[in-house]
Amino acid sequence: MTLLLSFTFVGAQEAQKSELQQRAENEDKNDKIASARFLYIRAFEDYVSKGQLKQGVECGAKATSLYYKENYFQEAFDLLRRIDQTITSKESVPSKQSALRYYTVKERLQMYIKMRRLESAKEQLSNLENHANVAGDENLKNDLLYTKAIYYYTFGLTAQGNAVFKEMADKLTASKEYDKVDEVYKTLISNGRKSNSASLVAQSYSSYMAWKDSVSALKTADEIGALKQQIADNEATIADKDSSLGTRQAIIIGLSVLAVALAAALALGALVLMRFILLTRKQKKIINLANESNALKAKFISNISAQLEPTLRKLDGRQPEVKALLSFSDHIQTLSDLENRPAEEIESEDTKIPQFCEELMEQIRDKVKSDVTLTVDAPKMSAKINKEYVSHILLHLLENAAIYTPAGGRIKLEYKKRSAHTHQFLVTDTGCGIPEEKREGVFKPFLEIRDLTTGDGLGLPICKQMALKMDGDLDIDPEYSKGTRFVLSLHM
Repeated sequence: MTLLLSFTFVGAQEAQKSELQQRAENEDKNDKIASARFLYIRAFEDYVSKGQLKQGVECGAKATSLYYKENYFQEAFDLLRRIDQTITSKESVPSKQSALRYYTVKERLQMYIKMRRLESAKEQLSNLENHANVAGDENLKNDLLYTKAIYYYTFGLTAQGNAVFKEMADKLTASKEYDKVDEVYKTLISNGRKSNSASLVAQSYSSYMAWKDSVSALKTADEIGALKQQIADNEATIADKDSSLGTRQAIIIGLSVLAVALAAALALGALVLMRFILLTRKQKKIINLANESNALKAKFISNISAQLEPTLRKLDGRQPEVKALLSFSDHIQTLSDLENRPAEEIESEDTKIPQFCEELMEQIRDKVKSDVTLTVDAPKMSAKINKEYVSHILLHLLENAAIYTPAGGRIKLEYKKRSAHTHQFLVTDTGCGIPEEKREGVFKPFLEIRDLTTGDGLGLPICKQMALKMDGDLDIDPEYSKGTRFVLSLHM
């Protein structure tokens, strides 16, 4: 959830965005999270290599938000550490360094808020304020007020939230920027709904109503003042020109009509406001119901393997349906273990890449259709990898390729070293490919009801989790169109 407000003051003109960033933003807009995240990380690395540190940090922060949007918190924290190390090594001016660190500290704060970890969030908020002060950037100071309000409301600190939000609203109200204040409140309410925070919606809506009442009086005073000024100006004009009484009466009638129109507009506004109140109450009930449903669903999925296995073991394991259910139960347990496993160092060992790739390819040689060409392209070098996870991922991808590659096709396993700290394994086939609209969903479990005897659809989600646990990622190359190309990216 991005909290940087649109009402902050406009700074210097934004630098031209790179092609990678534009593609990432387009994928993000279309809700293709994995592809957008992959492109944002590439944009971050590309910008840093060109010395464009600010643009690189912004792209890295966006990639981080897309990690924890899907609850990949450990991967998000690891990426933020990479960004911080880059800032330290590339920028030595304290004010500029703080301006860049503001983005990474803010993302950490967002995650701790989402995880409801009060003390950790409080510490990050203090760091955020220090960086905003050292940077001396008015845009960051305005954003800091809004972020503080989000923090206070999320943790039920209503009085502090009201005070901070009042400070921000007063700042804009003093300059008579009423529309911008209105936008701030609506943005806060919208963020509360998106994060399923009924308390945030309620508190922000209550503050919004209080501000509406106060600003109505200010607007009325402004309008009355304007009318009085208009009357004074008209009377001065009448006096200067020695106009007739009829002219004065015409002016009074015109002002009366204007007052009636103003009253009608206020009445219409009251009707709209009442409708908004009723809608918000209904949405609060929907949010509470959704929270209860999500909790029940999470508990069921975490326990489903343990509930099914004792019964399944009593059945005839030679039956295809029973075998499918047992496999499904094992996959659920594996996926649950991966997702719930606490952060820990994944052990790596020095591995000769060519021999490693050849051994994997050899395991599918008797599974491919006739005349399918198997190719390994790996330089003669070694790399530190977790062989268990990498073997599982690549073998699953190769076995899928063997199934979907027709006779006479090609399957290729490649290894690429992209930079000093990034390397990739690529599995390419010339099969029917995966439709673009389905690519985002192949890494998500339980999206559709399936015949388990034909597969449970959990293979790729398990591979995805393993990649993330190795501080990497698994994605489909969106530019490859002659079949399917999976890219396993690992960071050392």
